[in-house]
Amino acid sequence: MRLDLAEGRTVEVALTSGQVHALTGSGAVRLSPAATPGRWRVAADTNKVGVVRVGRGSDEVEVRIRPKLPVARLLFLLGYARRLNWRPEQVGVEEHPDLLPALAAAFARAAERALRQGPLQGYQYCEEALPVVRGRIRVVDQVRRRHGLLLPVEAAFDDFTVDTAENRLLLAAARRLLRLPGVPAPTRSALRRLQTRLAGVAPLVPGRPLPAWHPSRLNTRYHTALGLAEVILRGGSVELAPGPVRVDGLLVDMAAVFEDFVTAALAEALARYGLRVRPQDRRHALDVAGRVRIRPDLVVEDHTGRTVGVADAKYKAERPGGFPDADLYQALAYATALGLPEAHLVYAAGDEQPARHTVRNAGVELVCHALDLAAQPDSLLTQVRAVADKVAGPLVGGHAASG
Repeated sequence: MRLDLAEGRTVEVALTSGQVHALTGSGAVRLSPAATPGRWRVAADTNKVGVVRVGRGSDEVEVRIRPKLPVARLLFLLGYARRLNWRPEQVGVEEHPDLLPALAAAFARAAERALRQGPLQGYQYCEEALPVVRGRIRVVDQVRRRHGLLLPVEAAFDDFTVDTAENRLLLAAARRLLRLPGVPAPTRSALRRLQTRLAGVAPLVPGRPLPAWHPSRLNTRYHTALGLAEVILRGGSVELAPGPVRVDGLLVDMAAVFEDFVTAALAEALARYGLRVRPQDRRHALDVAGRVRIRPDLVVEDHTGRTVGVADAKYKAERPGGFPDADLYQALAYATALGLPEAHLVYAAGDEQPARHTVRNAGVELVCHALDLAAQPDSLLTQVRAVADKVAGPLVGGHAASG
């Protein structure tokens, strides 16, 4: 069975008890009984888009959640926030209207370019029992494990190999995509070729953290492919092979994508004023004792390190029961704790409208901005620069920076 959902929408379908059990444990959708027995209202989990396959046999369900945004815009947000620096012709996103095929095609093309000169090699520290001496002998291990025998030799050495963190990430992303439904045949062929080229690279161990890699001159050609690989591998996908429920998929959290984009784009725009941004700043507390911690999405500092601004990115307005203006209360708390005259809330357009609220008896301004994510990239970045102008305005007399 296949369910096609749109972000933020609900459908009503007939489901078996096995399908209800599988979907409930997937973390991808929310279920509620419909008025008709045997039918259920199914809604995509908050802010999630992508594809997930759950259940086994006749109870298997494939769920596809389409984003509100065109896929090309979504991949621009991902690429900008992660500094992947791709161009539309590089990733071919216009060829695919759905997220997973577009993301898979983008990764396959980027990985093919990365490996055009051959797999990246590097030195890896190894400890092995060898028939000959290589590197240095681990004397303590030799005595403890071999009890006076000369061979094999417990050795430690640096091996020049293709089994690097960068190649492990590419291989893992390729293998993940090949297990997912909806990847087109040409892209699957490219991913299989990628696996062949990465022979000798060890697969990642499920459940362990992704291997760390650091940008350098040597791995420059890998940067875009690695950024996409991390999007794929961190995409909320889970694999539960044993047990009654199997879940395979790739889900992207739109709220996290929006937050990452706003942080990166606003930091770049504020740099024109000589200001810098601390994302997810954990250094501050609401109370004097420091027990109530706060963590704004963006804390703005001047060149001396003095806090001069604060902003929070909100993909959707938070309206928990009884607190319809929770975002404003949060922004007021940030401004008060940081001793600032104003705080900024940056929304995705459609959920909130631009507004300015002056808090009674506090003199604090709460400024709401709305970004049209469906706009062309240049237009969207212009909107972000306009937000930066307002954030920096009180600090520079409201005049735009030059350059």
